Amino acid sequence: MSAILSADDLNDFISPGLACIKPVETLPQNSTTSTENAYEVTTEDKIQPENQAPTQISLTDCLACSGCVTSAEAVLISLQSHAEVLNTLDAHRPPPLIVAEDGNVSVSRKVEPDEKIFVASVSPQVRASLAATYGISERKAGYMIDQLLSGPQGLRGGGKHGNGFTWVIDTDVLRQMVLTLAAQEVTETLQTSFTKSGSGKYTSPKKPILSSACPGWICYAEKTHPHVLPHLSRLKSPQALSGTLVKSILRRNLGIAPSQIWHLAVMPCFDKKLEASREELTDAAWNTGSNHPVRDVDCVITSRELLMLASSRNISLPSLPLKSLSPTYAPRFPDSTLDSFLFSRSQTSKQSSAYGTSGGYLYYILSSHQEKHPGSRIAVQRGRNSDVIEYSLLSDSNETIMKAARYYGFRNIQNLVRKMKPARASRLPGANRRGAAGSGASSSGLDYAFVEVMACPGGCTNGGGQIRLDDAREANASLHSTTSNDPAITTQKHTTHEQREWLSRVDEAYFSAESDSENEANAAAAAADNSLCDMELRTQSILQHWTKLTEVRLEDLVYTTFRKVESDVGKDKNVNDTTRVAELAGKIGGGW
Repeated sequence: MSAILSADDLNDFISPGLACIKPVETLPQNSTTSTENAYEVTTEDKIQPENQAPTQISLTDCLACSGCVTSAEAVLISLQSHAEVLNTLDAHRPPPLIVAEDGNVSVSRKVEPDEKIFVASVSPQVRASLAATYGISERKAGYMIDQLLSGPQGLRGGGKHGNGFTWVIDTDVLRQMVLTLAAQEVTETLQTSFTKSGSGKYTSPKKPILSSACPGWICYAEKTHPHVLPHLSRLKSPQALSGTLVKSILRRNLGIAPSQIWHLAVMPCFDKKLEASREELTDAAWNTGSNHPVRDVDCVITSRELLMLASSRNISLPSLPLKSLSPTYAPRFPDSTLDSFLFSRSQTSKQSSAYGTSGGYLYYILSSHQEKHPGSRIAVQRGRNSDVIEYSLLSDSNETIMKAARYYGFRNIQNLVRKMKPARASRLPGANRRGAAGSGASSSGLDYAFVEVMACPGGCTNGGGQIRLDDAREANASLHSTTSNDPAITTQKHTTHEQREWLSRVDEAYFSAESDSENEANAAAAAADNSLCDMELRTQSILQHWTKLTEVRLEDLVYTTFRKVESDVGKDKNVNDTTRVAELAGKIGGGW
């Protein structure tokens, strides 16, 4: 288990279950055939001690069982960690990539089985956490991560083969795809008025649509509240979409098998490890020739594990150059259209405090509908606490066009799903039975079109894997010897006020890209042509290019499915534990 994981610093923990199926199943079976006399009294000295193997709990076990009800059960798993990243880099030789002077990349020969291409996706919340730790801007924190993962003074400077990550992608760019598709999904649902549409397994969600980008929330819904599953958005998260895009394009343009492309995601949340392990998020969804499904995202590490990654190689993050990489270490993506989209900051939506710290799904959808209704305005009303906010899009005559809401934190989420729970019919004679036939959302008065749901209080910048005050103090210990008055570095025990101050610093860093002096010129040039309508047109063009290039339906690239997870604790099984786990491991890509 990773040393950074502890129960006291997880704010998205729900509650442990009463039983874990794995230790029960690994108990030795009583032998039915015995040569001993059944009536003979056996004394303690006659019993031979048995050396039982320690119980091993894998992520496959957790995904197959709902004996535990927790959004962060992936924290019990050590396989997705900084150590796994280093071990994989050292276990495979670099691929035969040729990088030209202009940055174009090509393959000189066929990639051998023991060779892999390494690609990483980094969340903006991770950059914000790193920026707050070292007192730099979000953009400079991005340079720091690029230099660590791909630069000559980073991971490439050590290890067995000198491997590094060929491309480091900002998931904020992929989020723009998701935002555009989410606004389209809400519009379709409002127009169809509860009627399911779509092709095959990807049917339109019911109103109100609930965001599906938070894996902790998804795990909770699948295990405890399956009645909300028809309301979940079909869209993949930016992390999952990044893995699909990277492996589908590199497979097509460089002729490399998805199994030889290793995709790392750096995220603010431990729950993202669970998401990466879902059997729905493999190349089987978009690669018809896949015989052995390969995960779209091979490994997830958090912001704190990024610090451990650098420490394991004795790399000082503040000493890395805070500038962009040269073309030698940052080659062009092997498609000019996608290269300009993935590595251009002007393509992403402008992040402001109104968007929130979790990607701005809700506010983008409201803003998109506001553009279609000239003269309309957005009214904001705070709920029972700061993590519950209701929004109303009002016409110029104060008529409600649509309503939406934001629910952060499990305490608030529980209230939301409770309101959506279908009413039970009373069995008393003469009771009104019509209430049970109605929709849970309509019968409870929830007339939202969209609800942005996130497991962590305060949103994704407060994720369970983010850098905390103690981590920041330790990381800066060598830089601030005796002169610093920063409470994040000098204080041993932190008050609630200091904790809130630290979170506000992370939030400020998250939005610092707007005013980054190095990017002011580019931001001003992009502002003139950065309306939501223009951004949606550009994104739709990229999506069409992606589907044409891969010859895969758009639905198979950007959509996913969810399923009810039922507990199998205490149930009889026809197959032994080893066979069952092996089958499940094969479905999600094997190895776990």
